Parts: sequence; C-alpha cells; structure tokens
Amino acid sequence: MISSVVLTTLLTFFTNHPPAFLGCFRDVFVDSLLVLPAEAPKDSSIQANIVAGCSDRDKCEDSPCQNRGRCVSRGWRRYTCKCHRPYDGEDCAEEYISARFGNKDLESYAVFSLDNNPGDSLVISMFIRTRQTSGLLVIMANTTSQYLRLWLVEGKIKVQVNNFETLVGRNPVSNGHFHLVTVKLEGTSATLFQSAQIEGSMTIRRVQANPDDPVYVGGLPDSRASASFGGYFKGCVQDLRINSKRLQFYPIPTPVESYSLQKLVGVAEGCSSDNACAANPCLNGGECYSMWDDFICSCPPNTAGQRCEEVKWCELSPCPVTTVCQPLSQGFECLSNVTFRLENNIFWYHSNGKIKRNLTSISFSFRTRQTEAILLYSQRGTDIITLSLLNSHLFMELQAGANKDSGRVTAKSRAPFSDGEWHFVSISKDKRTPASSWIIEVDGEKKYISVSGANFGDLNFLRDGADIFVGSLNQESGATFSGCLGPVKIGGLHLPFHLDKELNLPRPQEEQFVRGNSNHSPWYGCWGASVCSPNPCQNGGACEDLFDLHRCACPSDWTGSLCQEKTDTCISHPCVYGNCTNLSKGFKCECEAGFTGKRCDVEVDMCENSSCSYGATCLKGFRSYTCLCPRNMTGYYCELPQLPASSCVGTRWNYNCFNGGNCSEAGNTCYCLPGFTGQW
Repeated sequence: MISSVVLTTLLTFFTNHPPAFLGCFRDVFVDSLLVLPAEAPKDSSIQANIVAGCSDRDKCEDSPCQNRGRCVSRGWRRYTCKCHRPYDGEDCAEEYISARFGNKDLESYAVFSLDNNPGDSLVISMFIRTRQTSGLLVIMANTTSQYLRLWLVEGKIKVQVNNFETLVGRNPVSNGHFHLVTVKLEGTSATLFQSAQIEGSMTIRRVQANPDDPVYVGGLPDSRASASFGGYFKGCVQDLRINSKRLQFYPIPTPVESYSLQKLVGVAEGCSSDNACAANPCLNGGECYSMWDDFICSCPPNTAGQRCEEVKWCELSPCPVTTVCQPLSQGFECLSNVTFRLENNIFWYHSNGKIKRNLTSISFSFRTRQTEAILLYSQRGTDIITLSLLNSHLFMELQAGANKDSGRVTAKSRAPFSDGEWHFVSISKDKRTPASSWIIEVDGEKKYISVSGANFGDLNFLRDGADIFVGSLNQESGATFSGCLGPVKIGGLHLPFHLDKELNLPRPQEEQFVRGNSNHSPWYGCWGASVCSPNPCQNGGACEDLFDLHRCACPSDWTGSLCQEKTDTCISHPCVYGNCTNLSKGFKCECEAGFTGKRCDVEVDMCENSSCSYGATCLKGFRSYTCLCPRNMTGYYCELPQLPASSCVGTRWNYNCFNGGNCSEAGNTCYCLPGFTGQW
C-alpha cells in the first residue's frame, strides 16, 4: 500500500517566497531514495508539522472558536470564526478592552476624531454598564453644533438629533449589567435599539458626519456643559463602534481598524468597581458585601433596609408588657391609656431641642363625664394654646403674638362629648382655607368650626422651649381633668406617658417630646371610679358600671334610681273592665258587671246560669238576659202555661185577647186576668 503524508508547514528560505505548502505528498524520491513518507528520528529537525496519512477532516469539528464564536469552514483544513461582540481575533479569544469612566466619582471623558466620511448611514453602537441613572454617553459635533447626543435620563437612553428631535428608550439600562445600545440614523429616520429590540424611532432631519468631527465619550471637557446632561458618565463602555469601525480606548493584540483617539482623561483600563463597602454603608452591625459599583448588607436580626437602617424595634420588646409597641420610621413608641383623677398629678412635657418639623396638628383620645376641664395647655411668651371642655363641648384657643385680636384663633365642636364614651379627636390645619382655618375631626366625622381671621398657621412655639401641660394649666394647680386619656400626638410626635427608665430600651428617634415630671407615677390603663363598690342599689338591685356612672337593675316590685321605691302594680292599668287595688305581692281587680277574670278581661255568659224554664230559649244581653217562650208557655221565665185566646170584633178592627183575656165592650181592648197586662 502506498503511503502519504500531510505537510502543514514547509520552511521557506527567502522572505519573498510564496506561502508554505498545505497538502499531501506521496512517494517523494531523491536520487532514488524515498524521502516521503519516511520516519525521522525523534527530536530530529529535518521534519516539522508532518503527519502520516492524508486526512481532509473539517477543522470546525474541533470547535476552535471561543466565546460562542461561529466556525465557518473555508475549504480543505481551513476555517474562519465569526465572533460575537465584544470578542475578536482569529479564534474569538480576544475581548475588546472596557473603559472605566467615573472611577471613584472623578471627572473622566475621551475624545476621538473621525478620519473618514462614515457615509449617509450612521450607526453608533456600544456596550454600557452602569448603576447611575444619569450621565453623558456620546456627543458627535462639528464646528457649529452638536448634531448627535446620547445620555441617560432616569436610567433610560435619550437620543437627540440636531438639537431638536428627541427620543427616549422604554427600558432602563442602569441595573449594573452590560447592555448593547445601538442608534441608527438612516436618511430621515432614527431608531434606537437595546440588544436586538427596538426601543423607539422618530423622523429627523438628515445628519452628515464629516472627517475631523470630534466624538466625545463619557463627558465634555467643560464640566458645566456636561452637567446639562446629568454630569459625567460613571460606568464602563466596551466595543464602541461607528458603523463597523471601532473607537478603541485600549487596543487589543489583533489589529483592527479604529478611529483616532485624541484625548483620554480619567479613564481606566478594564471595568473595575468602586469599593462601595469602603465607606462602611451598613448600619446597626450589618456586614457589607461589595458588588460591581454597589453593595449589599447582610443585616442582623431585627433590622432591615438596604443599609440595615431600619431597626425592627418592637421585635426587641422595648416596652412594658402592659403597653403596645408602635414602630416608627426611626424608632418606636410605647402606647397606653392613662387615668386622671382630680387628686392626681398632671403630665408636663417639653421639646428635646431637636424637633425640626412644622407642628400643624394635634390628635388624642379621651373619655370623661366632666363638663368642664383643661385637657392641654401651653404658653411661651404671648403664644398660647388651650384645649378644654366647656359645657361638655371641646374648645380650642390659639393665640400668637401680643395682639390678642389679630393673632387669636378659636374653635368649638358642635356636639357634646361628656358621655363617658371614648372619643377620638384630630385637630389640623385646613389646607383649603387661609392660614387661620383649622378643622376638628371627632370620631372620624369632620366638623367645620368657628375660626377668626388671624394669620396663625402652626404650633412651632411648642418645639422652641414651651412647657406643655396635660390635665391642667400648670404643674402646681393639680389636675382639673377626671377621666381617661389615650395617646397624644403633636405634629405626629407622641407625648410619651412612660419615661425612658421604665422601658427596656431608650427611644432612638431624634425628634422627641420629653416628659418632665419624672417623680410622678401615673395610673396606666383606663379605670373608672368605683361606683358599684359598695353596691348602691337597694332591695336586691344589680349595679351596672357605666364609667363614672352607675345604673341599677331593680327587681320587678322595686323601682327608682337605687331601687328604693316599691313598684305601683296598678300604674299599668292591668284591670281591663274593673278597678285595680295594690297588694303586697301584685294587684287585685274588682270587675264591672258582666266581666270576670284576674284582669276583668273575660265577658260573663249571662245565659250560663239563667232561670228560663225548660224548653225556653235564653237570649243573652250585655248585662242581663230574656227568655223566649215556646208556644204553650208564657211568663218572664216561661214558667206559666199559655191560656186560650178570645177573638173579638171591634168597632175599628178585629183583634184577639190572649191568656184568658175577655173582649171589652168598649171595643179595641181586652179585660186581662190577674197576672197579665197589656192592650191584648
């Protein structure tokens, strides 16, 4: 069998020789000596890249293209690689070097110059990676204007052509991943792509790029001009192209056609990341982990938020067990009700000096049967606020400045609230009316109240050193309020009923009102007076506690507020047809004739025991009866036999005389036997 060899390389002796032979030789003799194929000793220099046999195996079967490059066979033992961006080179092994802009938030930009005419179609494409929502990407300009601008607005690509036509992409690109952005200008049409998806298009005036036009990337030399586009770009740009020609910040080993780089300021090689953890952004003991231009915090238990800034204070059980912990944006508050009695001390508060917010509202809840009381009072110089009960109505008075008439606001509720029930009150500025108008809202129902014309718009004097008293006018006079008070807030800040020393953790919030009388031990909870102990109800009455008021449920034979009066059983007129008489245990009815029963409501049957003779019919009346006699009987009770009748002829008419009566000689009448009467 004749053997063959494959020669992949033959050394050339002169540089002007043609390329080395690639193919197969067989039976090569020199002076009748077989040269090929022949085995050369190991480590011999007389043969190189020679393999026995003559194989035409497709090189693409070995997948020589890297980074997802597509291998294309070019004939016997040859191939080329079609590379995906941003890779290039014979085997797609070389990646275009990224340029890092805005490293450590420093100013950075690059300037290229066009050295040819790109033609009528202008396509700008690049990979960008950023977490910033604003910043300048690319500007193409000529000597008179900037005819193409690309920058970030709210994380989306914005394109402007000829300083006028504008297009904004639909999807943001500021999530820290690489995005391929392409802007294509063809004639009078501009289209924006993100990867292979169209983000939008618009009609434009034609754009003409010329040689020597500058291309600014990442910013402009003038920082104020860059600020108009959201400032300098912070992120990475990779594989920037105009049409098919590159704009290389840092060249790769494979020679590629690129526009000329004129200036590179503050641009670093590669796509490095700022160390976002260097500034220790994680709070409350959170552990920081760096990401590209970002960080994440591993938060301890009971904390939350991107920087562990949200402490779940209530999960740490900071409050006494009898209270309710309410989480706030920067802390917590322990909520409870408190009971006031006239012999108790009042509450006294002042600002901690760190309150910055405007105070334009007061809210609280209360429960009382008092008709006159001071709920809250504060005065600082000529500035005064009073919340009180006057004739059971809620009354508010504000005064600002020395002029009592021009700086005075008064408001009064329409309904009384001294009924012993809980009422929830919210007092706030009415934003729809001038500065002096306020609204009192009670139990969720808005009530517009009387307001003066004073220009009094807030309660800020309460944060500037004013003493606030709850339950009286001052600390020495003692409480004037008797009842229960729920949580009180001024401008959204609580007036705490508990001191920090009573809590398991101190309140961390910066803005606070502080309780001043630390020696006072309030009566927490809502407790009414002991109105049922001892039982005020007499004669076995049951006492019902209605909060500072009692009610007696009396037995049936007793009445009155304390069950002290015997019940009048006849007051309800129980005897229907009779007269009522009170007895020790009930009543007695004396019935009218014709009625019977305990309540004289049963009609008596008058015929039940009638004296009508046998065979007679009893006819029942209202209070008596009559007897209807048979034909042969007569008498009141039909007890007499019926006597014969006589026929008489009178002068005027013929007639009969009954029961043995005889005809009268005078005519028209009868002579009756003893026991009978009547004309006939």
